[in-house]
Amino acid sequence: MSATGDSTRARPRRRRMEIFAFLFLTAVVMPALAVATVGSYGLAVWIYQMMTGPPGPPAHY
Repeated sequence: MSATGDSTRARPRRRRMEIFAFLFLTAVVMPALAVATVGSYGLAVWIYQMMTGPPGPPAHY
């Protein structure tokens, strides 16, 4: 086999792998990253409010 025969056969496989990688990134990695980011921010705010109290004016006694 020649080198040109191998490269023409590898092109569709590479394109398929690129499409798979794109779909995997957009359907799995990015949503998981978004959920993890929002969740960790919510956890940080919750822990902060446990130490300092909820936002708002101070209570009048």
